[in-house]
Formats: sequence, C-alpha cells, structure tokens
Amino acid sequence: MSFVNRMFASVGIGAAKVDTVLDKDTYYPGENVTGTVKIYGGKVEQDIDHITLYVMTEYYREVDDKKVRETTAVAKYTAASQLKIAANQNEEIPFSFTLPSETPYTIGHTPVWIKTGLDIQMAVDPTDNDYIKVLPDASASAVFEAVEHIGFKLRKANCELAPRYLRSHMPFVQEFEFVPMSGAFYRKLDELEVIMMRQGTGIELLLEIDKKAKGLFGMLEEAMDMDERKVRVSLTQTQLQNPQVLGRELEQLIQRYI
Repeated sequence: MSFVNRMFASVGIGAAKVDTVLDKDTYYPGENVTGTVKIYGGKVEQDIDHITLYVMTEYYREVDDKKVRETTAVAKYTAASQLKIAANQNEEIPFSFTLPSETPYTIGHTPVWIKTGLDIQMAVDPTDNDYIKVLPDASASAVFEAVEHIGFKLRKANCELAPRYLRSHMPFVQEFEFVPMSGAFYRKLDELEVIMMRQGTGIELLLEIDKKAKGLFGMLEEAMDMDERKVRVSLTQTQLQNPQVLGRELEQLIQRYI
C-alpha cells in the first residue's frame, strides 16, 4: 500500500499541500511581508528540498503587433530548506521578507501575488498563490499629486516590457498614462506618460510628452512619432516633500518641450 501511496504522491495525489497565510494583504514597497507557510502532510512521508516564496506580477510585450501577457518574479526568498514531512504531519513555517522597491503598484489591472512553492523530490511541486495590494509610498504619491495638480488625470497604468537601456534589474517598467483635463496643457497635449524609478532616497522620472497634432505638419509628426518628446529628470527627497511646488517645476519642464 505504501508503494501505491508513493506512486500517487509523485503525481500529486495524496501528496503534501501548502497554504500560505499572510498577516495582512496590503503593503508598500520596502515594507516587511510577514506570515506563515502551513504544510499539510499527505499519505506518505516526503522530503522537501526548499520552500520558496516568489513576489510575482505580469507585464505585456508586443509580438507581431499583438500584446502578449508574461508572468515574472520580481524577487524570490527561501523560507526553509531540507524538511521531512511525515504522513499526515502538519508543519508551520513563519517567514519575513522585504517587499522590493521595484514591486509595481496594483493600480489598474496590474496584479501582484505571493507564490509559495514546495520543491519535493520525485513529485509534482505543490504551490499556493496569495494576491496582495501594493500602494504607492509617500514619494510616489507626491509625484501623482504633483502631476494632478497641473491638470492631469490618470487614465491607465500597466506594466510593459522595458526598453533595453532600462532592463538592469527588471524586464518590465510600470507606465502611468495621464491625460490633461485642465490647466496649461489642456488641448495642447494628447497625453503624458510617466515612469518612476528609485534613485537612492529620490526618484528618477522618465516622461514621454505627446503633443496634440495641429495642421498637416502636426499630423505628419504624429504619424512618424515625431510629436513625442522623452525627458529624464531626477527628483530629490526635498522636492518630493512639496507636491504643489513640484507640480510647478514639472509644468515648467514640460513647457520647454512643446
């Protein structure tokens, strides 16, 4: 009977199961994620090489002019190694790790989840997925507030395949697309795309300024993507402490490129 049980366990029937319980479901990048990995033994004893926690998300890339969704791990952590789980034995493994600063915010349709995997010898590896909310911290919130202060409204947020020069750590970047609803850029810009990257205690912004087409020349520019201007600017922690002043600085910066 034990041989039959081991055979079934190797294909996931009657094998150990895993359930990760997080202490909460909402976090900021840089915050500690804590919880417990609960392992429920199956019908036979099994050796677990590793218990690994992955911070997962999705991004899109273009393939033949179509958007293809990809899944990627932002980071991974080992919660435990070299465990032996007896038949019907239950085990609880507490864990703590820091949510990476590169973790995207769960704004729009961007998902983030903690995937737990058990690496079991000669068997199907059990997994568990726990979705979390990731909120903008004070620095990112200051950028959002500054952009909204000068008349823009967030229209869309998603993760896209990063340009080659930005793929140092992650294969993706999170883009925030704003449209002017009032202020100096109303009817002057089609949209403003913003990418935020951590830079010490500050933030580096990549702005793509998309002018509204005017006349035949403007339409030709738009058709050739010549109406888009890319700007890179570094913001200090001091600048990020006053969103209204930062908004005026961004307004002056954008004005120079339209």
